[in-house]
Amino acid sequence: MLDSLRRTLHRRQRPARYAQLAELLANQRLSRAQVLARQRADLAAIVDFARKHVPYYRTRYANVAEFGDLPILTKPEVVEHLDELLADNADRQEARIGYTGGSTGTPLAFWYDEAKHELMRAGMMRSYMGSGWQPGQRILNFWGARQDTAAGGVFGAGWSDYIAAERTIAAFEYTGQQLREWANVIRAYRPVLLQGYASILAELARHVLDERMPMPTSLIGVYSTAETLEHWQRELMERAFACKVFNQYGSREVPNIACECRRGKMHVFTDMVYLESTADERLLVTSLTNRLMPMIRYENGDSGRLLDRGCDCGWPFPLMAMGVCRQNDLIRTPVGKTLHPAYFNRLLYGMTQIRQYQWQQVAPDRMLLSVVASPALADEFVAGLGASIRNEVDAAMKLEVRHVDAIARSASGKHRFVIGL
Repeated sequence: MLDSLRRTLHRRQRPARYAQLAELLANQRLSRAQVLARQRADLAAIVDFARKHVPYYRTRYANVAEFGDLPILTKPEVVEHLDELLADNADRQEARIGYTGGSTGTPLAFWYDEAKHELMRAGMMRSYMGSGWQPGQRILNFWGARQDTAAGGVFGAGWSDYIAAERTIAAFEYTGQQLREWANVIRAYRPVLLQGYASILAELARHVLDERMPMPTSLIGVYSTAETLEHWQRELMERAFACKVFNQYGSREVPNIACECRRGKMHVFTDMVYLESTADERLLVTSLTNRLMPMIRYENGDSGRLLDRGCDCGWPFPLMAMGVCRQNDLIRTPVGKTLHPAYFNRLLYGMTQIRQYQWQQVAPDRMLLSVVASPALADEFVAGLGASIRNEVDAAMKLEVRHVDAIARSASGKHRFVIGL
């Protein structure tokens, strides 16, 4: 009864969001051929709009006919040409500047308005419904970005969040005592979904398991976002919360790119984006819905590949496989090797005394491992790590291990496990 009342109040408060949600849900009932045909039409329309109304594209696309020949939009170009990327028919009184968190070192500014925000939230609701959640049912967010949990942020607290049946915990830093308190919040609040940063949810799951704290049976899903979801993190969450973990993929500048279904397959939302994967698996994303600041063939720094197979979950959207890292998490050695971060992560598998860790390439021939562990890593284990890296990566590669009390997160509240040069 209360869920239904909240849903009714929320629909009255956010009519544009629910109208967008209705359209997105209708798209799920189309056939694969229909959603791809609509995507092709939407792609042609956004490129045509950009040529006519966006100064940056009007210049760059002047003599280019084929979509595949259009120049790639890079982050440095977004920074340099921010004003030129705003459509000339935009209402500047409604347009606002948003920022990415800067997890790659440099925050990225972008234009957004209320329409984009409401569509983003509608897309999130559709993703949640893939678990069986329904509007009006409780969601508990664990969020690491300070600006999103302040008043007026994406998850700003207050009456609005109560109507939306959402509660948000600002989780940009925490102690063992806070983890216990958060676990007790879950038990008291009895949410249907948990949603938040992968590293935060995994650390909370570890605490729940270590303390043998039973979680409420109301939980039907955990939505992991903002960071690469590691296999061991998924396993911890599923054991602790006794429900399925769903990986989400998107960004502030281009949200709602893809999400896992109940079968565990990552589906690309072709009614919202057009996704490309280059020969070296760099992802290029085009927003099909953003006419305020079109993002076309935008290289976002992520890696992945598109899959030519279907899924029996009922969603008509095609599949993708996420890469294991962002491009700036690759480790490149003096002898010309390039390593994915998964290599370094695997070196610590099974070390249950480790609470946090971070590998960082501080020089071409030197790796630093910062680790929060109790007890400290044994000298012989550290020596073995160094020997493995020299034998398998580069004979000249040196390893330094530092035991620390905590590892600082990025400005966006994210935890990066491996950082390249």
